[in-house]
Amino acid sequence: MSTSFVIPAPVIPSLPVVGDSKRFPVNRIYCVGRNYADHAREMGHDPDREPPFFFMKPATAIVTDGQAMAYPALSKDVHHELEMVVALGKGGSNITVDQALDHVWGYGLGLDMTRRDLQGEAKKMGRPWDTGKAFDQSAPCSALVPVSQCGHLSRGRIYLTVNGQVKQDGDLAMMIWNVPETIAYLSTLFTLMPGDLIFSGTPAGVAAVQRGDVLEGHVEGLPVLHTKIV
Repeated sequence: MSTSFVIPAPVIPSLPVVGDSKRFPVNRIYCVGRNYADHAREMGHDPDREPPFFFMKPATAIVTDGQAMAYPALSKDVHHELEMVVALGKGGSNITVDQALDHVWGYGLGLDMTRRDLQGEAKKMGRPWDTGKAFDQSAPCSALVPVSQCGHLSRGRIYLTVNGQVKQDGDLAMMIWNVPETIAYLSTLFTLMPGDLIFSGTPAGVAAVQRGDVLEGHVEGLPVLHTKIV
């Protein structure tokens, strides 16, 4: 029996898949905070003392690769944060580290765009980060690559260029909490579901963007993430 709704049902957010006409449906977006030691230090924190922590973006914040991102309202300090994206094909809770990679469907790249001024105000007042992190179009993403094509990525250069100049530059091996550990820890806090995305953290070099900037994110073996700020 089909379900009817009193208003039109929202469209399911999705990402393209390399080499496939079918798309990956996106359920929730989890982001790992300060998961590269050099980025934690540049934000004024000691990476050796922190367990992983998480915040969320709505799936509707996705900007499909190649589309422009609108500079958000009520901010004068919007920062780029390039991250490898982990796309889950299976869900579960209390997943062990040894089992975690079995839940990964594929990988891509994403930008955790941040209204740094609004985030800073929220931090000072002890309030949630939603206004700084979860705004419209705050999650530009590349197409996804299935694990069957790229394997599991645990090391390799990750870097972002802005107008052709390298701004962020690191290696996936520099993560404080690697992908299996992150999935396992996150699954103790939430029951993970197929279609969930995990933004796995950003290397150092985050900085402000301006209208007209062209951003390109790179990890070997994954599609280039491309967006323009308008």
